[in-house]
Amino acid sequence: MEESITQITEKNAVVRDWSLKTQREKGDSLVEGCVANLPEQITANVRQNNLEDLVRVWDQWASDTRGIFTERFGDIAHLITIRVDEQLIQAMVRFWDPAYQCFTFNQEDMTPTIEEYAALLRIDNVQIGKIYLKEPKPMTFKKKLKVNLFALAIYGLVIFPKVLGHLEVAVFDFFERLKQGVNPVPTILAETFRSLSTCRRVGKGRFIGCAQLLNVWILSHFWKVERTPFHMFSKVFYPLEAYVKKEWPKEVTEQHWVSVFQNLRVEDITWRAPWIRPSVLLYKFGSQDWVPLLGLWGGVGYAPLLVQRQFSSR
Repeated sequence: MEESITQITEKNAVVRDWSLKTQREKGDSLVEGCVANLPEQITANVRQNNLEDLVRVWDQWASDTRGIFTERFGDIAHLITIRVDEQLIQAMVRFWDPAYQCFTFNQEDMTPTIEEYAALLRIDNVQIGKIYLKEPKPMTFKKKLKVNLFALAIYGLVIFPKVLGHLEVAVFDFFERLKQGVNPVPTILAETFRSLSTCRRVGKGRFIGCAQLLNVWILSHFWKVERTPFHMFSKVFYPLEAYVKKEWPKEVTEQHWVSVFQNLRVEDITWRAPWIRPSVLLYKFGSQDWVPLLGLWGGVGYAPLLVQRQFSSR
């Protein structure tokens, strides 16, 4: 069974008019008189799987094997070498708004987007409109080739690390569908949003989204890339690889990050990440203002008005 998103390409002016009209008519409130009742104290656990074995396997592979892997699965292998700043992620959870599925830093709203995550992972060989949907029948485990096993391990231990040291059955189901060309990014984003919302509402819990991608995403909007005209929209610029090679501040406390986010101003950030390429944006679902994203263990809403702002369509 296949599910696809019907794409209707509209001109930028039409999209901007829709955005302004929606904002005027509906404003910012989801429900009139709604008051969020969220805990003030947040203790999110960002503990990660031990990935030393995966790093060792990747380092032993020849360049041709790595090339085959990247051609099939994009740049997900770089995720195993990204050091997660646990203090940064813990601070970010404090500013997550479960109602709008976005971060609110001071007066600025930001959210990871499908287009940004796709660009970070350089996933170009998928059918963009073909989304993941669980099969109604159980799927049996099949013997995987070396490349497929490695990719499966990354998806299970890094991208969807629900239980440390284990691969969830749902990840196997998802991985089987990847071979049919489905776009994995909406599902990755959905589980990130779901985990952020759970930690924020409860005030504690372990973050089980892809912390590596979230880490890179937020720093990318502070990332002033040298020789930007050369890198911007370049098809040969690999943002995750560049991130790994770049020196980043270490031992920054959670309180420092909280202070940064509390005092964030519009001029402090880059709304459009310098490595993002022009693309068609998913900004609404039929006549609905919110776009539904299906994860492995549930669904979430996706805010198109915020997406447009981050693509300089303010």
